[in-house]
Amino acid sequence: CFTTDPTMMSASSPAVSELRQNPREVFLDAANLLLTYADNILRNPNEEKYRSIRIGNPVFFNRLMPVRGAVECLFEMGFEEGETHLVFPQSASVDRLREIRDVIAKERTNQLGGEEKTPSVRSSQQAISGAQALRPVQTAQAMQPLPRLPKLQNGRVVFSNPNSLHIICTWALQCRILLSNFKHVLVYENPSILQKALTCIPVQVLRVRAQEKLSSAKNLCEDTKINEQDLLLLELLQWFKGEFFRWVNTLPCGRCGGQTNSSGFLQPSTDDLRWDANKVENHYCDQCKFSTRFPRYNNPEKLLETRCGRCGEWANCFTLCCRALGFEARYIMDVTDHVWTEVYLTSQQRWVHCDPCENTCDKPLLYEIGWGKKLSYVVAFSKDEVVDVSWRYSCKHEELLSRRTEVREEWLRETLNGLNNLRQHPLPEDRKKELLNRMIVELVEFISPKVPKPGELGGRTSGSLAWRLARGEIKPQQQNTNTIFIPTGKERTMKVLHLKYNTATDCYIRLSNDNEEIKGWEKGVWKMESVFRKVENDWQMAYLARTEESSLGRISWKFECSSVALIVDNVSVQAASQTFQNGIVKWRLYNNTVEVDLTGADKTLHSFQEFSGETEVILEAEMNEGTGDINWQHAQLFRQSLLECQEYPLEIIITFKDK
Repeated sequence: CFTTDPTMMSASSPAVSELRQNPREVFLDAANLLLTYADNILRNPNEEKYRSIRIGNPVFFNRLMPVRGAVECLFEMGFEEGETHLVFPQSASVDRLREIRDVIAKERTNQLGGEEKTPSVRSSQQAISGAQALRPVQTAQAMQPLPRLPKLQNGRVVFSNPNSLHIICTWALQCRILLSNFKHVLVYENPSILQKALTCIPVQVLRVRAQEKLSSAKNLCEDTKINEQDLLLLELLQWFKGEFFRWVNTLPCGRCGGQTNSSGFLQPSTDDLRWDANKVENHYCDQCKFSTRFPRYNNPEKLLETRCGRCGEWANCFTLCCRALGFEARYIMDVTDHVWTEVYLTSQQRWVHCDPCENTCDKPLLYEIGWGKKLSYVVAFSKDEVVDVSWRYSCKHEELLSRRTEVREEWLRETLNGLNNLRQHPLPEDRKKELLNRMIVELVEFISPKVPKPGELGGRTSGSLAWRLARGEIKPQQQNTNTIFIPTGKERTMKVLHLKYNTATDCYIRLSNDNEEIKGWEKGVWKMESVFRKVENDWQMAYLARTEESSLGRISWKFECSSVALIVDNVSVQAASQTFQNGIVKWRLYNNTVEVDLTGADKTLHSFQEFSGETEVILEAEMNEGTGDINWQHAQLFRQSLLECQEYPLEIIITFKDK
C-alpha cells in the first residue's frame, strides 16, 4: 500500500520525485500524459502501436520533453531509446510499468487534494502550449501569466492576445530546430560515412605535418602541453580550407560558364531530397537565359563529393571529417545565421572553437567583436549532448541576455535537459560522469571574464563582399593595422633590414632577424584600404586585390630607423604586380621629402639611393580600374602559385648607417 506522504510515496521512483518538483499545473499535465501512455499498454498489451512514442510528436516534444523528470519516468517504466521513437520492448517488465504508473497516479491524487477523479483533459488548442515551462520571455514581464491560447468561435480561431500566434509559432519553430539538429548529428556516427570521409582526407600527410610542427614546438619549449592531436586539428583546418572545400556565392553558368545571379528557388528533385536538399537555389545567367541549379545539400556524405557550399555545408562536412579522425566534435548553430564546429582537446581539457570557413581555431569572440554580430542563442549538438554555449562566444553577457527573447530561459533550460536525458540515458555511468564533469568546467568558463585576443578583432573573410556587408560582418576598423618595421638589436648591429613576403604561404620572413616568420599579410601592413587576400583553389593561385565592390584599393608598408639612431643608406625593392584588361597598379616609394615612382618595375630588385640620409621609408600600392563585375581581379599584387612556395614576390632590403 502507499502512504499519503508525498516524500515517502515517491521514494521508490527517483523520476517521480523529480517530476513532483514541477509547478502543480506542469505536473498534472505531464502526469496525465504519462498515465495515458502506461494505461494504453496495460489495456492493449498486444498492440504494437501503443508500445512506441514518436520523439517528434508535438504533444510528446512540447508537453513532456521540457518537463523535469517526465522522460525519466518513461525510462523507469521500461521504455528504451530507438532511432526516432521511445519503445517499450516485449522483454520489458509490465509489473515495473504498472508500479511506476501507480506511483504517478497516487502523486496526482495527492496534488488534487485527495480527489480520485481525473482532472479534465486539456483542449487540443491548449495542448499546443505545453505547460508553464514553455512560457516565452517578455524581458521585463518575464513572470506574467501565459497569454490565453486560441479558442474557436463560430468555426474561426480567435486570439485574446494578438501576440499569441507568434508565441505558439516561435515555440514550435524552436522545438523543430532543436530536434532537427539533435537528430542530424547522429549522421556523423555512421561507420560507412566515416570511412568514406577517411578516403577523402590525406590522413598520413596531415599527421606528418603535425609531427614536424610538434617537434619544432618541443625544441622551443620542452614542457609544452600541446600534443600531436592538437596540431593535427590545425592541419585539418588548413587542408579543409585551402585544398578541399570551396565557397560558393553563385555557380558559373552550366551552359556558357559565365557569371550568374541568384534568382529565387527551384523545385527539389527526388535525388535532391534523397540528400536532404529541401532548398534548391536558381543561379540564372542573363546572357544565355539558362538556370543553373544549386541544391543546398544537408547530407555530409554528399558534401564529400560536391565539396562546395556556404557556411552550412562547410561546418556540416568539416564536423564529419573531425569525427572521422577520432576527434570529439560538436556542430554549433548560431541562430543569427552562422554555423561552425567545436572540438574537445584532451590536452587542454576543454572545447575549442573551430571555423573551417575562416580557418580559425580557438577564437570564440571573433563573431561578436570581429564581425560585429549581435548574438543571442548559440547551441552545440553532439552524439552525447546538447549545450547552450552562447556565453563562450560573448564578452558582453548583459547585451546578449537582452536579446534572448524568443523563448523563456526556463523553457530552453528544461528542453535541453530533456534532450540530454534522452540522449544520455543508455550511456555507461562513467561516460555520464565524464560529461557532467566537463559541463561543470564549461560553466566556469562561461562565467569567467573574457578579453578579445588579436585574432578575434578582424572581420569576416569568407563569402562575397556584398554578402558580408549585407550581414554586417565587416568592420571598418579592420582596415588599420599600423605596423611599423624598426630595426631590432641584431639588425642595428648588422645595419640591414631584409624582409620578404610569400603569398602562397601568407607569411613574411624577416631574414635579417634570424628568419623570423610573421604569419598573415595584414600583420606587416602599416595602412590599408579595401584590400584582401584572394585564394583561387581552382587555379591554385593567391594574390592581394582590392575588395570586390571597391573602386580603389590601397596598401602600404612603413620602415623607420630614427628611434634606433640610424639613417638610411640604400633601399632595394622588388614588388611584383599583374594587371588584366584595363586594371591599374601604381607603386610609389616615399616619405615626407622624397618620392619615387615604381610603377612598371619588373620582378627584380631595384635600388634607390634617393633615400640616403632619410629616417623613414614607405612603400605603397594602389589598385583601381578593371572591367565588368570582376574588375577587382584585374589589378593584383604578388600573384603566386600555391605550388611555388619558394618564391617571394615582395622583397625589401634597407641598409643603414649611423647618424
